[in-house]
Amino acid sequence: MDTKLTLKLNQEIIEKAKVYASQKKVSLSRIIENYLNSLTNDNKNDSTIEISPFVKSLSTGSKIPSDLDYKKEYSEHLMNKYK
Repeated sequence: MDTKLTLKLNQEIIEKAKVYASQKKVSLSRIIENYLNSLTNDNKNDSTIEISPFVKSLSTGSKIPSDLDYKKEYSEHLMNKYK
């Protein structure tokens, strides 16, 4: 059952998150839901949700370089994963 949740966040972060969600063709609500699910998942090894660096930066406050090539990073991740 879905329930409405109101969050108070920095406007700049919201705008960046909306752009990110749009590029990934997924709703911002789904991204946040998956992130919260991964945080509260007792069995972290079974988690099938990959948290992007952008979403991780929302919780840590770390900055992602504006020239970061997400496709290249993901490609490198897959190459390392399937070595």
